Amino acid sequence: MLRRMNTQNEAIFIPGNDPAYQRWRKQKLVQYEACVADPIVSIENPTTLSPVESHALRQRCEKMNVVIYAMDPQLDMGESDVVALGQQLGLVRLDNNLYAQNDSISALEVSDAGRQSDYIPYTSRPLSWHTDGYYNAENEVIQGWSLHCVRNAKQGGCNQLLDHEIAYIQLRDEDPRYIQALMQDDVMTIPANIENGETIRPERTGPVFSLHKQSQHLHMRYSARARNIIWKDDDVTRDAVDRLNQILTRDSPFHLSHCLEPGQGVISNNVLHNRSEFHDPDDAPGRLIFRARYYDRVQAN
Repeated sequence: MLRRMNTQNEAIFIPGNDPAYQRWRKQKLVQYEACVADPIVSIENPTTLSPVESHALRQRCEKMNVVIYAMDPQLDMGESDVVALGQQLGLVRLDNNLYAQNDSISALEVSDAGRQSDYIPYTSRPLSWHTDGYYNAENEVIQGWSLHCVRNAKQGGCNQLLDHEIAYIQLRDEDPRYIQALMQDDVMTIPANIENGETIRPERTGPVFSLHKQSQHLHMRYSARARNIIWKDDDVTRDAVDRLNQILTRDSPFHLSHCLEPGQGVISNNVLHNRSEFHDPDDAPGRLIFRARYYDRVQAN
């Protein structure tokens, strides 16, 4: 079994120790390829997972950092059930992000409610490649998230997902300098979020790739947005960001594409993901997704 992160992870993920990296890389790719061909786990009761279901969900997250689950769409899964499902997998510390409900679960649907309607998750517009919480403070790192589909769109609204460890491998295999550039503490800056003269969130600067201090897992903070992202101005960083964008936007056997249907969801150790534009009829309820963000990652088996 691949123990993906341990006390020697710095030797693996900081360029310079190629033997340790190559051993990890070989095992990672073998296990990833086996799981990406079968990414969906069926569950019966999200509030009471069976040992087999729990093991299957954890195993896929351990090997590819993401899993899709499917249950009876007739089951009425609410926000509290999303919380209960996460807790069984070690996802406990919820991030109470902007516009989340009192239980820290966000109901993602098209909104015309003032400032909320300016945030792309609450529109039908496409979401570009990103990891969640790339603008969060260092002590509020998003390590995991989940999505649950209550209502799907009539057309579109599909996700692509890519394990950030796979993106790391592809960049490092091409040029280790790309990893070194994207590990710089000042490589990526997110400007402050200011509303009506009030600072909702201060400016954040940090690396793209790093080792999470507590878990010692590889963490990635990234957004492909062309606006409101300030990159360090040097040649290697520009080349690294450009190459990363090419990796994300090309077709590959490592990409996982899925259109969530009612009763389906995604659980993830904050992998890279996007969402396509979607369309709903005017005379019926539109797409509704429950989203939870966590300061935890899925516990391994």
